[in-house]
Amino acid sequence: MKRSATQKIIKMVQLALLVALVFVLQMLGSFIKIGPLPMSFVLVPIVVGAFLLGWREGAFLGFVFGVITMVMGIAGIDGFSFLLWQASPFWFIVVCLVKATMAGLGSGLIYKALGKVLGEKYIVVTTVIASISAPIINTGIFVVGMLLFFFDTMSGLPALFPDAFGQFGGAIEVVFLGLAGLNFVGEFVVNLVLSPAIVRIVAVVGKKLKKS
Repeated sequence: MKRSATQKIIKMVQLALLVALVFVLQMLGSFIKIGPLPMSFVLVPIVVGAFLLGWREGAFLGFVFGVITMVMGIAGIDGFSFLLWQASPFWFIVVCLVKATMAGLGSGLIYKALGKVLGEKYIVVTTVIASISAPIINTGIFVVGMLLFFFDTMSGLPALFPDAFGQFGGAIEVVFLGLAGLNFVGEFVVNLVLSPAIVRIVAVVGKKLKKS
């Protein structure tokens, strides 16, 4: 019982530290943009949490990421998110929370499933695939949300912001090239490059958790 209680406390502390890291990285990322969208460096601690603590904790960290994004949009800190909030508050909240939560949940479930299929021998492959799944899920749901619920808003961006979107002819080009394209590549590369570090973190901390 004592060991179980200790493990729970350690897990709670780790989750709290990751929540704080999600907050800090999301705030910093709002000042680093590729095109009009901020970079989501925050996906890295989310996948680390999903791998180390479990897919439920990964989903929670993703939810926290979504809440922060939502608040920044409502407060006008992020101009593009504020535009979506004005266009449709309900669907803005839904897209923010769903895409971020599913990124954490999906990467955690993929890590767990591949771990069972491939085993410890291929932990590097498992970790890399699960890591890059987070930006794929995050961007994929974002794209679907933009096309389903904000199509008219996206269609009007070239005229409203000619400097940023003037080269795009319509909503589909704006979404895939102006918004998701470069941003997705940036997030994908960040997670791919940091995958070896994530592998080491998961291996080292995982061993310590087993000993505690």
